[in-house]
Amino acid sequence: MAHPHDGKLAAFNVRPRAEAVADLLTCCASPVFAEEVAARRPYGDIEDLLDTAARTVRNLGWDEVLRALSAHPRIGERPAGQGREAAWSRQEQSGVPDALRAALADANRAYERRFGHVYLVCATGLTGAQLLARLEERLANDEESEREVVRAELAAIARLRLAKLLQEEGA
Repeated sequence: MAHPHDGKLAAFNVRPRAEAVADLLTCCASPVFAEEVAARRPYGDIEDLLDTAARTVRNLGWDEVLRALSAHPRIGERPAGQGREAAWSRQEQSGVPDALRAALADANRAYERRFGHVYLVCATGLTGAQLLARLEERLANDEESEREVVRAELAAIARLRLAKLLQEEGA
């Protein structure tokens, strides 16, 4: 049975490498990620592509993870800009009411002091209260455990964004 994304996956598979890399960078801002996922084309099906993307993120060196994190706004801050990534971030954080933004800002600062980088969570489908609770729980992690959590969250975000990319016109 044909999958609704089959035509778009076929187009992704044959897109010029530079265009595929540019699209992939909107899903995860690591050049290593984008180059590796583009290089593994063609993909037989959407799950193969999404699984490869998630696995690639999980295997990134920490410097590349930090590079990818630099493209993500703080949870609770309204992402500025007109690009695809900013629009996706606004959509992903739509569950954060103004009343929680101050508490999230305080917790973000504590997290950044503790770990030295922005707090990242796959926010899709989570309420502001859930986002704050997860942030507070993760403050108790040791650095190695938190790095694994960050990679898992980054992989989940890349997977979701890649699926959105294939849904968009022209993808």
